[in-house]
Amino acid sequence: MHGIMQRLFCGRTLAFMGQRIISSYRAPWWLKSPHLQTILPTFLRQRPQLDFTWERVELKDGDFIDLAWYPRPQAPLVLMMHGLEGSLNSHYASTLIQALHQAGFSVVFMHLRGRGLEPNRLAKSYHSGASADLAEVLAQLKARGQMPAAAIGVSLSANLLLKYLGETGAKAGLKAAVAISTPFQLAVCAKKLEHGFARVYGQYLLKQLKDSYRNKFQRLPEPKPIDLKALKTIYQFDDQITAPLNQFENATDYYQRSSSAQFLGRIQTPTLIIHALDDPFMRPSIVPSPEQTSASVSLEITAQGGHVGFLTGSAPWKLSYWLDERVPAWLSSQLVTAA
Repeated sequence: MHGIMQRLFCGRTLAFMGQRIISSYRAPWWLKSPHLQTILPTFLRQRPQLDFTWERVELKDGDFIDLAWYPRPQAPLVLMMHGLEGSLNSHYASTLIQALHQAGFSVVFMHLRGRGLEPNRLAKSYHSGASADLAEVLAQLKARGQMPAAAIGVSLSANLLLKYLGETGAKAGLKAAVAISTPFQLAVCAKKLEHGFARVYGQYLLKQLKDSYRNKFQRLPEPKPIDLKALKTIYQFDDQITAPLNQFENATDYYQRSSSAQFLGRIQTPTLIIHALDDPFMRPSIVPSPEQTSASVSLEITAQGGHVGFLTGSAPWKLSYWLDERVPAWLSSQLVTAA
């Protein structure tokens, strides 16, 4: 791990980076475990009850995307997206939205296809490479004068966001972006979830994916019969369900075409990547080197933090959430100060 930190931040690599970020995050002594960092927020974090305004955006293919708005008059708009099987109920969602709002931003939360108020209409699903859905939503918002100034992606949607930024380059339309706990190499991450303690996370996510599939195809005709009990891993689910539903040949094709690592060198939007080397969903080896990133990308890599954790605090009943401070502060430096 120390070697990776040296590779990222040694002086000779700085020319490849938009900015060298020496992170302010330090895990407290009792929160060094990546599993505590990852699990505790789900069970202990209090979600604020915010008054959202819901909107359904119709897509060209006949499907829809649900947006939840938390506006602030005359404020820069930030679009936020969730991770695998996530939603507004995810532990990081309403809390970060509240922190952004208090920092002076208007926020719109984009539920990926099928993760909104009800299952989506088409057999196709959201996935790690569905950057076209983001592009279509942004185009509609821009056409009516509501183009977001920035976007935030968490976990799966961080991969999706980075892919979009690399695909569109100077035409991305955003002034800033933040990617948190990104699975840069999808195949590596899928296999990681089959081994050791990470298998607990993999099985938990697999159960959620199967439940969502059952719920959806109670309303729709199933494209082909699937024995869900026979699917034992995320890889198998993606190979038998995610890939064919979304016009990929198989899981290998899906992972190869959708992994964000290959797009990082083409990003022209100022982008902050926040990632913990001990993320239990991933391997430290997937963290991109400066040579893989464009000058617009700033890597903020921490030794600890788990998966979308980054907790601080002197005790379990006094937890603080570093992301709720770091993300608004960085966006303010890019948007508010520049304005």
